[in-house]
Amino acid sequence: MSNVTPFPKDGAGQVGFDRLELQRIMDLYGRMVSAGHWRDYAMDMGREAAIFSAFRRAAERPEYRIEKRPALRNRQGMWTLVGEGGHILKRGQELQNILAPVERKLLRIVEG
Repeated sequence: MSNVTPFPKDGAGQVGFDRLELQRIMDLYGRMVSAGHWRDYAMDMGREAAIFSAFRRAAERPEYRIEKRPALRNRQGMWTLVGEGGHILKRGQELQNILAPVERKLLRIVEG
């Protein structure tokens, strides 16, 4: 007699980026790499958050973390931009607004 364990349904899902979100993030990453500012990235897809981390060098802390936390959608906004020291730089409902400070920094890198 075999014992079948049902697949858990109680919030055991994984949070991830949809295709358009990931495309927008990777576009910014590619522009920062071509400007010589970033060299590596990491993605972590967990139960509560999907996190994209961008590094200047692979051996240090990420310069920026872009976090998506759907549980905060109706509160502070599900998107968060976290700086290198762990402090929150921006929160909001729209990904493009969260990426704006990083894109402004890219403009300064290209001009300088």
